[in-house]
Amino acid sequence: MIFPLLLLQAGGSSAGSATLASIFFFFLKVGAVLFGSGYVLIAFLRTDLVEEYQWLTDQQLLDAVTVGQITPGPVFTTATFIGYLLAGVPGALLATVGIFLPAFVFVAMSAWLVPRMRRSKVFGGFLDGVNVASIALIAWVTVGIGRSAIVDVPTIALFAVSSFLLLRFKINSVWLILVAAVIGLASSYVRI
Repeated sequence: MIFPLLLLQAGGSSAGSATLASIFFFFLKVGAVLFGSGYVLIAFLRTDLVEEYQWLTDQQLLDAVTVGQITPGPVFTTATFIGYLLAGVPGALLATVGIFLPAFVFVAMSAWLVPRMRRSKVFGGFLDGVNVASIALIAWVTVGIGRSAIVDVPTIALFAVSSFLLLRFKINSVWLILVAAVIGLASSYVRI
């Protein structure tokens, strides 16, 4: 696919201190604490990879999320793409294994426990609270990423039109992302 290759060429990696081990253990940690939705992943990525470790820029994170949205398994594909940005194919493989491994282990260990917890008023309430916290975290990260993505008149117009088409006509978001990518590439060659 040409689109991910264009994103790779769009900006260099700022992976200065990212090693294969640090990539694996970062995504292992994220996979171990991720709950509620894959979109919570974006909060961890932004806080750690952009702000703390400075392995990625906001734009690179946004590109990775975009690439994830046009592939099956959207949000976790973002981890694979980030691993690739940071350390090529080995980084992609380790990021993928790292983010998925805890889920396999936790599911195997807790498959019998969760239904029992759901029946309990105390633990059921706890799980509901964790779900609400996940939604709040997703909303917070969406606002943060929106600030770095919607920066001028063309991006505001693209956001408004895409939102209208998505909400009014229920257009598949993959088509909106692809059209936005084409518009973005075209605008980089022809100043609007």
